[in-house]
Amino acid sequence: MRHACEAVVLGASAGGVEALLTVFSALPAAFSLPVVAILHLPEGRQSELSTVFERRLRRPVREAQDKAVMERGIIYVAGPSYHLSIERDHSFSLSLEPRVHFSRPSIDVLFDSAADAYGAGLAGVLMTGASQDGASGLAAIQQAGGLTVVQDPAEAKVATMPQAALELLQPDHILTLHGIGELLADLETGKC
Repeated sequence: MRHACEAVVLGASAGGVEALLTVFSALPAAFSLPVVAILHLPEGRQSELSTVFERRLRRPVREAQDKAVMERGIIYVAGPSYHLSIERDHSFSLSLEPRVHFSRPSIDVLFDSAADAYGAGLAGVLMTGASQDGASGLAAIQQAGGLTVVQDPAEAKVATMPQAALELLQPDHILTLHGIGELLADLETGKC
């Protein structure tokens, strides 16, 4: 049995900026689920990702801040140098724990914590990238009863990340970027 969707998490690496912009462009203006996106970013420098996304998408985009509670209708992006987690009260926490798959922020860290916080009310999406980060986190979302989506590796700019997920689990959907955008747009009125 599917549950009402409460939040969406997405992870990507190489080729991820354009992939996320394609997916987010498909969301209706009134889309109100909180969305959290994580990209592998170079450490030690400021990220302009939220500014670029907000300008291109014409919708609220914020860099996730420690202790801030997730709000509906906002796209959050992970900043550089810190792992991003979602707590059970749906607030963010940032940490300097060791890198996972050579990355901080790590998709696995975000996905694992989001699965714990939202359970079956979570949708997780893993897209293009050049590492295995995100595969075990997506499996955690599936084990918690959430919806799992993997970008079709044949379409991904770099297929390593979606392929690693497919080797670990059978997701609910394997879709193109346009298909992912359409699915997410339907989540608000449908089930996770």
